[in-house]
This record gives sequence, C-alpha cells and structure tokens, in this order.
Amino acid sequence: MITNRNVKGKQLGRDRDKLRFYISDQANADSLSAWTERNEDQFRDDLVLIASQFPRVDESQNEQQKHITFFIHGYNNSWNDAVKRYLQIQKELYGDGGLGQLILFTWPSDGSTFDYLPDREDARASAPDLAQIFVHVHDYLVTRQRATALTEAQPCRAKISLIAHSMGNYVTQKALAVASKMLNNPQLITLIHQGAMVAADVDNDLFQDSQPQDSDGSLMANLCYRIGALYTGRDEVLGASAGLKHFGKRRLGRSGLADANAVYDNIFDFDVTPLLPEDATNIHSAIFEHPSTLKLLQFILMGRDRSLLPAAVGI
Repeated sequence: MITNRNVKGKQLGRDRDKLRFYISDQANADSLSAWTERNEDQFRDDLVLIASQFPRVDESQNEQQKHITFFIHGYNNSWNDAVKRYLQIQKELYGDGGLGQLILFTWPSDGSTFDYLPDREDARASAPDLAQIFVHVHDYLVTRQRATALTEAQPCRAKISLIAHSMGNYVTQKALAVASKMLNNPQLITLIHQGAMVAADVDNDLFQDSQPQDSDGSLMANLCYRIGALYTGRDEVLGASAGLKHFGKRRLGRSGLADANAVYDNIFDFDVTPLLPEDATNIHSAIFEHPSTLKLLQFILMGRDRSLLPAAVGI
C-alpha cells in the first residue's frame, strides 16, 4: 500500500500528508496495526523480491507474464473501504497463481457523497504524489533496460499495469500527465503496459486525437501501451455526478469514448452492460463484483487483443 493520507490513530485519515509505504501479509482492513511501514527504498526492494519469484515466460506467451499492478480507488472511499476493495481484487485476480501483485494507492477522498467537489480537489492535489511514484518506477525500468542491453542481464519478469476506479481515474489522468512532463515526454520505454479505466469519472473526449499534443490524454497515451475504458449506461452515480458539476462533457465511464474512431490507436472502450445481471446493484462498482466482468478485467490486463475480448467473455 502507498498512501498520501494522514495517520490518525490506528487508521488513515481524510487529510493529505506525505507519502507513506506499507506492506502486510494479513487480510485485515480494520486497523493500520496490520500493516508494517517501510521507507521507499525498502518498499521498492520488497516489490523487486516479489517480482523475482515470478516465472520467466517466452515472448510467445506474453499473456502469461505476471504483473505489478497499481489500484487507484475512487471518491467517497474511506481508507477502510479502499482496503476492503483492494483485498477483494487481490484475492479474485491476483492471489493463488493469478496475475501477480496488486498495490493499493489510497488518496484522501473525503468519504461522503455530498463532498464530490472537495473530493475532485483532493484528487487533483494527490496527482503529483502519484506522479512521483510513476517517475521512480520509470527510472527503475530504464536502469533495468540498460543493464539488460549492456550486460545481457535477464529482463524484468513483471509487467506494470494499472486499475483505476471512478474519480481515481482523474487522479491517474493528472498523475500520468505530470509524470510525462517530469520525464520530458519519454519515447523509449512503456511505463504502463495495460491500463483499465473502470467507471471513469473523466471527460469522454479525453483521448480524442484532435486534442493538443500536450493534453492530458495525449500524455497518458504516450506513457501507456494500451488503455481500456469500461463503461455502462446503467451507472447512475456517474449520471448524478455529471449533473452535479456539468463540466461540459459526458462521463467516460457512463457513455464510452466520444468518438471511438478518432482516438489514439492504443485506446479503446468496452460496454460492459451485457455482462451485468439485470438485477445487479451498486452498478458503479459492479465490474469488481461479478465473475463475468472480473473475467473481462483479467483479459484486458493480460493483454488479450481487443477484437477477441467479446468472444472471450461470451458476448
């Protein structure tokens, strides 16, 4: 777990503070005492050790390569809520021979449905903190790449991927844009191999290729190999948020891309409505709660070609 929340007793609070790093082998979301704080170097070494135990796979088995994945939660999430969702995704997709290792990035969402606009400001304020993490990951990957080229060392065993939910996508949008600028818009290395934007509370024209080259969408597309946006028109939370603020654009997680034929080539959307049971509740988070949508999320992170995804999930 990486967080910029303040420490408040045995919990993480709602205020922004310095970045902190934690590890835990206990499935416990109730108390911070279940987590051990590490400094950034120790945390990096912990992840390197985990990745070193991933199996090496041939390039012809690219989908089988394991992942180090960042999960960025949405708004109206207390720390306890964020950890519970993290533990659920880790269990469903990453544990017991699954995708690899999931990392929770938890930011100081105010945890109230009446605090949408303050949460958006919290999200924007948290972006430079997450950007700092992305820059450090980039620098490590570049070091590994150079070592592989110069000494014939073995390449990395893990892909870097990302799952963002709701307004966590806004945190991610701003963080990747900041990171790209800090790195002078790098062209030689992919930072995020696969990105999944779940119920994204961002503008649906974010990735239109008519946007300026220094726009957030362009900078995000530059740092990622592929980004998939999962959406459904049944998401009433995003319908309400669009009406509350009316920033002028529809929400990506409710309506999909504004024009799927005029976006950067590594961006696509997927309507999950056919995969959701008719009686499904909590639609805003439903992708994490049903086997069919979890399967879709897994295939996207594995790198399954977008043209094969409908058949893979039985549509």
